[in-house]
Amino acid sequence: MTERINYFLDIGQEKNGMQYVSYLGIINCKNISMKLGAFSVSLNVKNLSASKEFYEHLGFRVFGGALEMNYLIMKNENTLIGLFQDMFEGNLLTFNPGWDQDAQPLDDFDDVRTIQKQLIDQGINLEREADENTEGPASIVVTDPDGNVILIDQHR
Repeated sequence: MTERINYFLDIGQEKNGMQYVSYLGIINCKNISMKLGAFSVSLNVKNLSASKEFYEHLGFRVFGGALEMNYLIMKNENTLIGLFQDMFEGNLLTFNPGWDQDAQPLDDFDDVRTIQKQLIDQGINLEREADENTEGPASIVVTDPDGNVILIDQHR
């Protein structure tokens, strides 16, 4: 994380053709970089088969999961949605560090524990934390200011 200070100036023209500069203030900006991986919307559905059929009409195809496992990952070009029956409450925004949109491994990604540390260092409260003493698969959950739940779920 780097910190940057932006100076806001107003540059204008006076009637006699001379330029003027007005100082409007400064703002402290933090440049945060997180490689979150693949993004999808995870939907809590009541009837997985009916939802599958509906999203197929929108051009999605089954990409992962199985009906008998109570979840499907569906894809339309680079757009991913997860359909989950009886697995969680509400809908989630999901990121998968270490994967691209085709669930292929990425060489360069931020481990979920690194992301967790950055969030905690910024004062963000996590609903669920990963064990910092582990490696590999783990997940964290955070809720945005509007109550939207975000799952950061690393599979590798």
